[in-house]
Amino acid sequence: MCPVLGVALRGGEKSLIKLAFMINRVGGMSFERFVEYHRDRHGPLFTSIPEARRYVRKYVVSHPVPAENYPGPAYDGLTEIWFDNWEDHNAFFSSENYRELVNPDEPKFIDMSTVAVMVTEEKVMI
Repeated sequence: MCPVLGVALRGGEKSLIKLAFMINRVGGMSFERFVEYHRDRHGPLFTSIPEARRYVRKYVVSHPVPAENYPGPAYDGLTEIWFDNWEDHNAFFSSENYRELVNPDEPKFIDMSTVAVMVTEEKVMI
């Protein structure tokens, strides 16, 4: 799917490819229902397919909490997915289970027109 190549770090360290999806809920859905759906419906659906266990290194969903002295959240949620390499990324997203089970579930709770994506190479600093 993505033509970018993975980059090896110095000293033989392995880098992970991380995708961060900043997401908003569909119109008419309460924030509470969105969080519940994301955590209790979509997350378990995502992790239930064999390709998730085979190709995904880490999968995390996050939602904003009240935080005094910080600006209000720009998004309703964040999904982060880590892969060892682009081959695993491509195998996961092109799998039949992802395409037929997980992907069709996303528009049920995510406003797809407002999704922001950042593809990163993660380097743990501390």
